[in-house]
Amino acid sequence: MESGKWMAVVAVLISIALVGCGKPAAKGNRMVVAASIAPLANFSREVGGDRVTVKLLVPPGSNPHTYQITPDEMEALSTASVLVLNGIGLEFWAKGIVDATGNPKLIVIQTADGIPVLDHSEGEGGNPHVWLDPIDAIHQVNAIRDAFIKADPAHRDDYTRNAARYVAKLKQLDAYIRSQVATFRSRSFVTFHPTWVYFANRYGLDEAATIESSPGKEPSPADISNAIAVAKKLHVKAIFAEPQVYPKAANVVAEEVGAKVVMLNAFGKPPRYDYIKMMRSNVQAMGEAMR
Repeated sequence: MESGKWMAVVAVLISIALVGCGKPAAKGNRMVVAASIAPLANFSREVGGDRVTVKLLVPPGSNPHTYQITPDEMEALSTASVLVLNGIGLEFWAKGIVDATGNPKLIVIQTADGIPVLDHSEGEGGNPHVWLDPIDAIHQVNAIRDAFIKADPAHRDDYTRNAARYVAKLKQLDAYIRSQVATFRSRSFVTFHPTWVYFANRYGLDEAATIESSPGKEPSPADISNAIAVAKKLHVKAIFAEPQVYPKAANVVAEEVGAKVVMLNAFGKPPRYDYIKMMRSNVQAMGEAMR
């Protein structure tokens, strides 16, 4: 990890001492759950229903690859019963943070554990964007269900029932995406950041090139030239970009090859985030460029 990130983490660790020793707490009769990113917070609310209060740590609009956790978020962790993470290196700040919360009863779940990891070139452990494949999202929902049951076994039936209901909706989402992707005339795309690897692998698309060589690093002229060359060779019609990392480089590539910049949202946007609606919107945007 870069020294700047570690210094920020150290500052947070010092500040958490001012919070005091954390103890798992509930708001009313609800179990407190902390989730790293909006998709996992949404999954947690679906599984927990009115049995949980979910605190989102990395707000929508922020880049989790570069986000620095705050003292307020550390305080939330000090009172949580469950911390829901993605894993595969997405939450770089998680190492050392959990011990610093003073919350020995905190259950930490890495929801991507057990999912075959793709694209080991992206960073520590591989590409972390598993939630963008709804079938992998089902795996994550079931992992959250199991963590909630471990933390609050008295309400096992509620968590099991809620998870099953949401999994059925995710299967419907998967069927919808398959029906839409089947209409795409173009199967290849270029993306600024390698966000859509799992989605592409599931639905038979080809992430032909990535403009950004590593998270948070401005693409070099060589990176851009390579993306242009690949896009021209494959007659790519879509350049995927995201609000969190929307770069001029995507426009440059699109203009050079006559493609369309497609704004997709992998992490959601406030105030009322809904994973299924987000994914349907993303697929509709893809279709406008790739049909």
